[in-house]
Amino acid sequence: MPSGRTHDRITLWALPWIAGLAFWQTRSSNITLLIAGGFLFGGLMFGPDLDIYSRHYQRWGWFRWIWLPYQKSLRHRSFLSHGPIIGTTLRVIYLCCVVGSFTLLMLLIIQKLLNLQWNWQITGESMGRSLIFYATEFMALFLGMELGAMSHSLSDWSGSAYKRFKKKGIAGVLPSGKIKKRKVSSRMTRQTKRSRSRKSVKTAENKKI
Repeated sequence: MPSGRTHDRITLWALPWIAGLAFWQTRSSNITLLIAGGFLFGGLMFGPDLDIYSRHYQRWGWFRWIWLPYQKSLRHRSFLSHGPIIGTTLRVIYLCCVVGSFTLLMLLIIQKLLNLQWNWQITGESMGRSLIFYATEFMALFLGMELGAMSHSLSDWSGSAYKRFKKKGIAGVLPSGKIKKRKVSSRMTRQTKRSRSRKSVKTAENKKI
């Protein structure tokens, strides 16, 4: 598995290509900036390795404690943290829940201390309208974060596959199920050949008799 520095280099080297491809497809500087920013954020701070004590986790500084329940709930390199789309989606939902709960608590404390009147219905409606109005921008940001996370996961997979290939050859890269099926099929062919040879010998002996 590549080191943290290698992952950072991959993210930084791929950033100009991601930005150029995004601008070529969208012809929008705002969307390109969101995709590139999301890719940089996803590759350096919001990647799959938040489930362990990693560079991603350390870069959160004073706020890294918010990822402790996330780490305790998931096994390292599980599908829920390193899987395509599901990993980034779960981290976004988790972070939104944590930030939303903290913001709600602070607003309640301010409302009680300053005796303010806060219309929660209007606040919810305005947030819903913002999500609908800026749906394209949110999708661009999510796409960038997903690409950053996938660059991390793909480099992990390719590094592990290369090590297995050096140790075991092509058998180390293929899934274990395929290898077992090939072994079983080879055994079956050997058994069938033996049984056929025995039958041919018996038929030859019967003809002589």
